[in-house]
Amino acid sequence: MNKTQRQRLAWRTGFFVLFILAPVFDLFRFDLEENHFYLLTFPWTLGIDAFRNGEIGALEMALNMGLRFFLPLALIVGTGVWVAWKWGRLYCGWLCPHFSVVETINHFMRKASGKLSIWDREALPEDQADGTHIHVEKKWWWVTGLLITGFSFVWAVVLLTYLLPPREIYYNLFHGELTRNQALFIVVATFLFIIEFTAARHLFCRFGCVIGLAQSLVWMGNKRALVVGFDRARISQCTECDASCEHACPMRLKPRSIKRKMFTCTQCMQCVQACEKVHTDDPRPPLLHMLQGQCALDVSLRDFGLKPEIPADCFPPIAGTNSDSPSSNGG
Repeated sequence: MNKTQRQRLAWRTGFFVLFILAPVFDLFRFDLEENHFYLLTFPWTLGIDAFRNGEIGALEMALNMGLRFFLPLALIVGTGVWVAWKWGRLYCGWLCPHFSVVETINHFMRKASGKLSIWDREALPEDQADGTHIHVEKKWWWVTGLLITGFSFVWAVVLLTYLLPPREIYYNLFHGELTRNQALFIVVATFLFIIEFTAARHLFCRFGCVIGLAQSLVWMGNKRALVVGFDRARISQCTECDASCEHACPMRLKPRSIKRKMFTCTQCMQCVQACEKVHTDDPRPPLLHMLQGQCALDVSLRDFGLKPEIPADCFPPIAGTNSDSPSSNGG
């Protein structure tokens, strides 16, 4: 695991913990019983009831709507659009608690079956060019099943605490005193999450997540956004590899493809790490790099016959070559 992946693991772990604890400490949740949000331990109300009761006037109500609804909404959406425009689905790959579950289940399902999804037609090789060695054993299905069930139960309970007082939910859960509706919610939600985590977790990330799709659409609109770049001038060297970069991708994408075919890339950069590992004992630099600006145009525009001019310094030169020589990437 390189430095980038260690940083990503720290961010993902921290955000997953925050996802679980945020409602407990009233950092963020919507209380159905009180019919308002909690934000950073404070009640976040619009004052609608006070307005109806004549306790506040129309001007104060309008200020509440502007400052407590439209302004926060604009800041959240605006920040999300700006991040997605520059870096793509950064939230998905570095923070999203659902994607953390996806990657964890991928790992253990591969150890159990050699595949990252039950829908994959062929198993991945046990030994790869990037040094990955995973011996497939059916006993790992037990661990995979327990993880899927455990994550599903945790997600169901946590989602309920975003809607009802967390202390009440956890107290009732630990003492076996859940109300009928609380128990029904947890059972049904756990069952649905088991189905999703088992058979449709990749499909949800690709086509079912509104936040993910919105990020992808914004990212696709910026031809110079951060993207996985492939050094096409050295394309022949890929014959020496077993597509380790593709095997490493948790979204089952082909990192050497054009941007349009990497629409759901989560910027996890695992493909780049795999390529780096393949070249560990090779004096030649890796063929995959994260690119932005003018360098990203080769991936963004190389379609329908377009071959944009790419600066020569987008990829590190091979030792002993002239780094000032014209690049052949655009040819």
